[in-house]
Amino acid sequence: MFYRILADLVAFVHFAFIVFVIFGGLLALRWRWAPWVHAPAAVWGTGVELFGFFCPLTTLENSLRRVSGAAGYSGGFMEQYLLPLIYPDEITREIQMLLGAVLVVLNLVIYFVIWRRFRTRKVW
Repeated sequence: MFYRILADLVAFVHFAFIVFVIFGGLLALRWRWAPWVHAPAAVWGTGVELFGFFCPLTTLENSLRRVSGAAGYSGGFMEQYLLPLIYPDEITREIQMLLGAVLVVLNLVIYFVIWRRFRTRKVW
């Protein structure tokens, strides 16, 4: 039971990281330090999508699930609702490439807006 709870916790952290990678640039509108944390995360997330890097959180979660004796993702809230968002069955390499491109464009737009505001002294 303990390892399953840890695996669920890793899945939740994984989901939170994905949300941060996608939308974390918006935090820079509020806090100056946010790009220093978000930019490396966004580069990593983009690399995972565009170049097929394997996320260590996935490896950790799968290891914890195996140790807990879980054969799959059935039985709980995490498995029912959160994990399909992180690991969709229908994802293909082409979809991953598209997601990576969207991630790059979204963050470029966010950081461009921040840069423009910074130049006009309206940010922070």
